[in-house]
Amino acid sequence: MRLAWVELRDFRNHAHTRIDPVPDGLIVTVGPNGEGKTNLLEGICYLFTLSSPRVSLSGPLVRDGAEVAYSRGEVETLDGRVLVEVEVPTKGASRVKVNRSPVRRRRDLRRQVRAVFFGPDDLDVVRGDPSQRRRFLDEALVALWPLKESVLTGYDRALRQRNRLLKEWDRPGVPAGMEAWDAELIQAGTALIRVRADTIDRLAPPASEEFEALAGYGLACAYAPNLWSEDDLEGAFRARIEERRPDELARRSSLVGPHRDEVDLAVRDLGARAFASHGEAWAAALCLRLGLATAVEREIGEPPILLVDDPFSALDPRRRDQIGERLAGRGGQVLISVADEADVPNAAYATWDVRGGSVTPRVA
Repeated sequence: MRLAWVELRDFRNHAHTRIDPVPDGLIVTVGPNGEGKTNLLEGICYLFTLSSPRVSLSGPLVRDGAEVAYSRGEVETLDGRVLVEVEVPTKGASRVKVNRSPVRRRRDLRRQVRAVFFGPDDLDVVRGDPSQRRRFLDEALVALWPLKESVLTGYDRALRQRNRLLKEWDRPGVPAGMEAWDAELIQAGTALIRVRADTIDRLAPPASEEFEALAGYGLACAYAPNLWSEDDLEGAFRARIEERRPDELARRSSLVGPHRDEVDLAVRDLGARAFASHGEAWAAALCLRLGLATAVEREIGEPPILLVDDPFSALDPRRRDQIGERLAGRGGQVLISVADEADVPNAAYATWDVRGGSVTPRVA
């Protein structure tokens, strides 16, 4: 999978940027902070995922003074070329066309083109609270199997409705209709637990391999569900809900289910959140994304576009060189950003200078 060309208009500080990446290899965007390197990678990521890895609202994506931002590009895949055109308004939903035809669901695009993005905020996956690791796990789930996004939305809907029922109930006893929402939560939650377990099974081994290549020891990555049973998961779910019923009624919130899952990360047999050094935590976050990219490649038979924002800032020179070599040797297109000219890897196939929202490819 490769990006044949991409065009950004009024996206962040890019008034008009059009670039034609090289077929394969490591592409490096270089320039001082604030000039638009990350914005370029974000615009490319939006083209693939219809979401920003940095913000949840579309307003910040639109250049100051403009009303709409655009990201357009063409992706070459094993199944043919895919033209993607995205219009991003300051408010409301983005409008998307794939091969000139409108699409309304993100998964209709995501099943055709794939990208994996790493950025400094991914450090929160290792250092942050469990919700950050659940977010990463669900992003990985969707990257591997876009059509299974419905499993996430189904559980989220059941959880919201059940919580609403609990919050609005102010009388003794169990709320009317709770049995139906118990059943809905159990059915949707069981499906989510199983697909999350499959996701970890796919990405944990390559992530550990990437980490071991850098550190000399592995990264342990294990799914720690809120509840589990090899024999009867639905039965275990139902029994735990009955057990926690008094607490749920007292706290007016659902206390059982995959919204309370955890992902255990460890280096040198110690929990990464509490005991990993800053460099180890940074490398772990990066290697989780690299492991996901490998898992996606194994799933679809071709490498996704890999977008890596500022990968070297927390690494020592030796590990910077190692990461640069591994990124260059992955196969497929890999786009990274660096602020310092000294951090441009020797193995870079192409280099783009970024200044003030303008991109200039260097001539070899």
